[in-house]
Amino acid sequence: MQERPRRPVALDSLRGDREFRKVRQHGVAVRDPLFTLRLTEYRPRHGETWQPRAIIGVVISKKTLKRAVDRNRARRRVREALRTLPGGLPPCRAILLPNPGVLTATFPALQAALIRSLAKAPGRVKKGAGGQKGGNSGRPQPVPVPVIQAVTPGDPSV
Repeated sequence: MQERPRRPVALDSLRGDREFRKVRQHGVAVRDPLFTLRLTEYRPRHGETWQPRAIIGVVISKKTLKRAVDRNRARRRVREALRTLPGGLPPCRAILLPNPGVLTATFPALQAALIRSLAKAPGRVKKGAGGQKGGNSGRPQPVPVPVIQAVTPGDPSV
Protein backbone atom coordinates (compact mmCIF):
# COMPACT_ATOMS: atom_id res chain seq x y z
CA MET A 1 0.00 0.00 0.00
CA GLN A 2 1.29 3.44 -0.95
CA GLU A 3 1.89 5.91 1.87
CA ARG A 4 0.13 9.27 1.61
CA PRO A 5 2.27 12.41 1.70
CA ARG A 6 2.18 14.04 5.11
CA ARG A 7 -0.03 17.11 5.20
CA PRO A 8 1.62 20.33 6.49
CA VAL A 9 0.44 21.41 9.93
CA ALA A 10 -1.34 24.66 10.67
CA LEU A 11 0.77 27.57 11.90
CA ASP A 12 0.48 28.98 15.39
CA SER A 13 0.22 32.73 15.54
CA LEU A 14 1.62 35.18 18.07
CA ARG A 15 -1.17 36.39 20.32
CA GLY A 16 -1.36 39.65 22.18
CA ASP A 17 0.85 42.69 22.41
CA ARG A 18 3.09 41.08 25.02
CA GLU A 19 4.27 38.26 22.71
CA PHE A 20 4.93 40.68 19.85
CA ARG A 21 6.82 43.04 22.19
CA LYS A 22 9.08 40.23 23.45
CA VAL A 23 10.03 39.23 19.90
CA ARG A 24 10.70 42.87 18.98
CA GLN A 25 12.92 43.39 22.04
CA HIS A 26 14.91 40.15 21.99
CA GLY A 27 14.71 39.11 18.34
CA VAL A 28 17.27 39.19 15.57
CA ALA A 29 16.21 40.87 12.31
CA VAL A 30 16.93 39.18 8.99
CA ARG A 31 16.16 41.37 5.97
CA ASP A 32 15.26 40.22 2.48
CA PRO A 33 13.92 42.22 -0.50
CA LEU A 34 10.52 40.56 0.01
CA PHE A 35 10.19 40.86 3.80
CA THR A 36 11.83 41.41 7.17
CA LEU A 37 11.89 38.48 9.57
CA ARG A 38 12.50 39.08 13.27
CA LEU A 39 12.90 35.91 15.32
CA THR A 40 13.84 34.55 18.73
CA GLU A 41 14.18 31.06 20.15
CA TYR A 42 11.09 29.08 21.07
CA ARG A 43 9.71 29.42 24.59
CA PRO A 44 6.38 28.01 25.70
CA ARG A 45 3.60 30.36 26.71
CA HIS A 46 2.82 30.73 30.40
CA GLY A 47 1.37 27.52 31.79
CA GLU A 48 1.97 25.63 28.54
CA THR A 49 3.93 22.39 28.22
CA TRP A 50 7.13 22.30 26.16
CA GLN A 51 6.08 21.70 22.52
CA PRO A 52 8.78 23.10 20.21
CA ARG A 53 7.07 24.64 17.19
CA ALA A 54 7.07 27.82 15.13
CA ILE A 55 4.84 30.63 16.41
CA ILE A 56 4.71 33.38 13.79
CA GLY A 57 2.88 36.69 13.55
CA VAL A 58 2.45 38.34 10.14
CA VAL A 59 2.19 42.14 10.34
CA ILE A 60 1.39 44.38 7.36
CA SER A 61 0.79 48.08 7.93
CA LYS A 62 -1.41 50.38 5.90
CA LYS A 63 1.73 52.32 5.06
CA THR A 64 3.16 49.22 3.33
CA LEU A 65 0.01 48.19 1.44
CA LYS A 66 -2.86 50.68 1.24
CA ARG A 67 -5.74 48.39 0.28
CA ALA A 68 -7.10 45.80 2.72
CA VAL A 69 -7.49 43.34 -0.16
CA ASP A 70 -3.75 43.51 -0.85
CA ARG A 71 -2.84 43.22 2.84
CA ASN A 72 -5.02 40.13 3.24
CA ARG A 73 -3.69 38.57 0.05
CA ALA A 74 -0.09 39.15 1.13
CA ARG A 75 -0.84 37.67 4.55
CA ARG A 76 -2.44 34.56 3.00
CA ARG A 77 0.46 34.06 0.54
CA VAL A 78 3.09 34.33 3.28
CA ARG A 79 1.22 32.00 5.64
CA GLU A 80 0.81 29.39 2.92
CA ALA A 81 4.47 29.66 1.93
CA LEU A 82 5.49 29.14 5.57
CA ARG A 83 3.03 26.28 6.06
CA THR A 84 4.22 24.34 3.00
CA LEU A 85 7.96 25.02 3.40
CA PRO A 86 9.81 21.88 2.20
CA GLY A 87 12.05 21.46 5.26
CA GLY A 88 9.43 22.63 7.75
CA LEU A 89 9.94 25.46 10.20
CA PRO A 90 12.44 25.48 13.07
CA PRO A 91 11.01 25.97 16.56
CA CYS A 92 10.98 29.74 17.09
CA ARG A 93 8.88 32.81 17.73
CA ALA A 94 8.90 35.24 14.83
CA ILE A 95 7.35 38.36 13.35
CA LEU A 96 7.25 38.52 9.56
CA LEU A 97 6.84 41.97 7.94
CA PRO A 98 6.16 41.53 4.21
CA ASN A 99 7.04 44.18 1.63
CA PRO A 100 4.84 44.98 -1.41
CA GLY A 101 7.01 42.65 -3.56
CA VAL A 102 5.35 39.65 -1.87
CA LEU A 103 2.28 40.17 -4.08
CA THR A 104 4.20 39.98 -7.36
CA ALA A 105 6.84 37.38 -6.48
CA THR A 106 6.31 33.81 -7.64
CA PHE A 107 5.42 31.31 -4.95
CA PRO A 108 8.66 29.27 -5.33
CA ALA A 109 10.68 32.52 -5.12
CA LEU A 110 8.84 33.45 -1.92
CA GLN A 111 9.56 30.04 -0.40
CA ALA A 112 13.22 30.24 -1.46
CA ALA A 113 13.53 33.67 0.21
CA LEU A 114 12.00 32.28 3.41
CA ILE A 115 14.42 29.32 3.39
CA ARG A 116 17.39 31.69 2.85
CA SER A 117 16.27 33.96 5.69
CA LEU A 118 15.75 31.09 8.11
CA ALA A 119 19.20 29.74 7.21
CA LYS A 120 20.78 33.18 7.79
CA ALA A 121 19.22 33.50 11.24
CA PRO A 122 21.77 32.75 13.94
CA GLY A 123 21.22 29.71 16.12
CA ARG A 124 21.70 31.63 19.35
CA VAL A 125 19.81 34.90 19.31
CA LYS A 126 20.93 37.93 21.24
CA LYS A 127 19.77 38.60 24.77
CA GLY A 128 18.15 41.84 25.90
CA ALA A 129 19.82 45.25 25.76
CA GLY A 130 21.54 44.76 29.13
CA GLY A 131 23.50 41.76 27.84
CA GLN A 132 23.28 39.98 31.20
CA LYS A 133 20.45 38.45 33.13
CA GLY A 134 20.26 39.05 36.80
CA GLY A 135 20.99 41.48 39.54
CA ASN A 136 22.94 44.36 38.05
CA SER A 137 20.17 45.76 35.84
CA GLY A 138 22.03 48.45 33.95
CA ARG A 139 24.71 49.36 36.49
CA PRO A 140 28.20 49.56 34.96
CA GLN A 141 30.48 46.66 35.76
CA PRO A 142 33.79 47.44 37.51
CA VAL A 143 36.75 47.31 35.16
CA PRO A 144 39.51 45.02 36.44
CA VAL A 145 42.79 46.90 36.99
CA PRO A 146 45.88 45.05 35.72
CA VAL A 147 48.47 44.34 38.40
CA ILE A 148 51.97 45.35 37.32
CA GLN A 149 54.87 43.97 39.31
CA ALA A 150 57.92 46.14 39.64
CA VAL A 151 61.08 44.51 38.33
CA THR A 152 64.43 45.49 39.82
CA PRO A 153 67.58 45.05 37.74
CA GLY A 154 69.68 42.07 38.72
CA ASP A 155 66.82 40.29 40.53
CA PRO A 156 67.38 36.50 40.21
CA SER A 157 63.62 35.66 40.49
CA VAL A 158 62.87 37.11 37.04
